[in-house]
Amino acid sequence: MTTGARAAPVVFLTGASTGIGEALARHYAAQGATLGLVARRAELLEKVTASLPGQHLHYAADVRDTDALRAAAEDFIARVSVPDIVIGNAGVSVGTLTGEQEDLPAFEAVFDINVLGLVRTFAPFVKPMQARGSGTLVGIASVAGIRGLPGAAAYSASKAAAISYLESLRVELRGSGVRVKTLCPGYIDTPMTEKNPYPMPFMLEAADAAERFARFIDGPRSYAVIPWQMGIVAKVMRLLPNAVYDALASKSGRKPRGTL
Repeated sequence: MTTGARAAPVVFLTGASTGIGEALARHYAAQGATLGLVARRAELLEKVTASLPGQHLHYAADVRDTDALRAAAEDFIARVSVPDIVIGNAGVSVGTLTGEQEDLPAFEAVFDINVLGLVRTFAPFVKPMQARGSGTLVGIASVAGIRGLPGAAAYSASKAAAISYLESLRVELRGSGVRVKTLCPGYIDTPMTEKNPYPMPFMLEAADAAERFARFIDGPRSYAVIPWQMGIVAKVMRLLPNAVYDALASKSGRKPRGTL
């Protein structure tokens, strides 16, 4: 008895117009997947979609817009199917300082996109996946969520919240057939990192990162730091006493303050 070739997955992906999202879209399209791509910038998203092999759907939507995300999800399910994989990738990073009153809107936007954006992305798919008894929800967190980084309080805290949210969701859906995976990238060469004025060890090219991410998504683990070298760094960071960590982190470079 022979086993047939494995069917290419159906994938729904946010933050698909650039960076990690674009690299993941290109990786999955090359594997024959059918994609539903979401991003804020309509023109850029259209160009990415048109450049991919195969036929795919794209939706210009902000992950802060609950109604727009639900409409995109419902349209994709109606026209294609319930996805095999949903990847909540949309995210933002900007330097922030708590003592600067004008940084409060940036704090709010970072949390809204990086944390609530995951909830809005996954919400329309949970019950359809449960009804089918299968599916994978993938949240892109960050190694920056392991411990707080100076000058990046909004980003670090939002990614720490994302890690905890994904853990809660994973336990909630245990036994339903729906898997929840937490992916914490280290430094990836994307527009998000290109303005960082400090060393970024073990940096990966976006295409290389996408291949590694896809292997993790397809595998048995529920949590991963990629690349593995940053996983070791993350474990050491967790173990450091506060006094030691504070002394080291205070000397690290800081992301420039900005607006979103």
